[in-house]
Amino acid sequence: MATETLSFGCRLNIFESDIMRRAADAAGIEDALLVNTCAVTNEAERQGRQAIRKAARENPGRPIIVSGCAAQLRPDAFASLPGVVKVLGNSEKLSPDAYTREGSIVISDIMSLRETAGHLLPETISHTRAFVEIQQGCDHRCTFCIIPFARGNNRSVPVGHIVSQIRGLVERGINEVVLTGVDITGYGGDLPGAPPLGDLVQRILKLVPELPRLRLSSIDVAEVDAALWQAIADEPRLMPHLHLSLQAGNDLILKRMKRRHSRAEAVAFAAEARRLRPDVVLGADLIAGFPTETEEQFLDTLGLLDDCDLTFLHIFPFSARTGTPAARMPQLLGDVRRERAARLRARASARQTAYFSSYINREVDVVVEQDNLSHSPHFVPIRVQGAALKPGSLVRVRTSAAEKNYLVAECI
Repeated sequence: MATETLSFGCRLNIFESDIMRRAADAAGIEDALLVNTCAVTNEAERQGRQAIRKAARENPGRPIIVSGCAAQLRPDAFASLPGVVKVLGNSEKLSPDAYTREGSIVISDIMSLRETAGHLLPETISHTRAFVEIQQGCDHRCTFCIIPFARGNNRSVPVGHIVSQIRGLVERGINEVVLTGVDITGYGGDLPGAPPLGDLVQRILKLVPELPRLRLSSIDVAEVDAALWQAIADEPRLMPHLHLSLQAGNDLILKRMKRRHSRAEAVAFAAEARRLRPDVVLGADLIAGFPTETEEQFLDTLGLLDDCDLTFLHIFPFSARTGTPAARMPQLLGDVRRERAARLRARASARQTAYFSSYINREVDVVVEQDNLSHSPHFVPIRVQGAALKPGSLVRVRTSAAEKNYLVAECI
């Protein structure tokens, strides 16, 4: 049985699971299960523990190595689970020597770290789009979020490392690169000269002219710099899809979340993005039922979908995370949280259906993934009909119909 990974939570975890597998291989670890946990909610942590217990029952004797945010925060709890032979911190999990280091718990003080290792970015690719980690950690302290204490403060990879990695990826046939991290719009503040994200984007596109497509993961509207606005306006290889960390649409709730933007600033950001790039499509993260949220305040968030013209939504009913200020605030009933999340999802589904309909009979270039599934520049999922296409290839298609979760297209 080969070493396998089981990843929970964000795209960054999925990306890092590839590195974990290679680190374990380099350390001579065989037949292990590497579990990369998530701590964003208590439920996410519970799911990780449940998966570990199930794996131990189904594969007795198989060594389980646990890492990720939940393990970083509660190593003793995970070390005591059946089958677990080692718990690694979020920094240690990326280093081969940590897998053979003595002790069942190998975790450093994440808040003391000042650098992130650019050389640990992927050397081989298992996905058709390459995720390049440009920073780790977060300097902000949203009241609902425990992640800075699991990931540490902002640590940026130097521009030169990132450019070299992307150049190597393109040489190996990658057609789309996604810049990822915990807080990518916080990029560069810790580097000499404090180059912001927009400078990095412009450097990548200038120094790697053969890269067809560059995409950003989630961004914070409070941190977008002038150079990034310029790239949005002028760089066609920067994909016209932006995912925004908005979380709510009411100013008092945003203040209680300790967010750094107002509702008006979110709406203004969306308007400016469309002024500079008329075809841009916007997505967002939203939380329903934050502590103390009234029906009127919730309606402000519901209205944000229309006011910002949002298309792709990640919607979460609030789930208290032990150790955060929000967990100590007056909580709403679970039924209220779930009902509000359902209303948000219904509005989001209607908006996405309308956008899909507007995308029919359009010619677009797509990067092919598995089973002929692909994504357009606007991140619209498209299934290409016909013979199997090579994963990772860039092909031109014409969309012809809409299904529930994707469009159908044919090669031109």
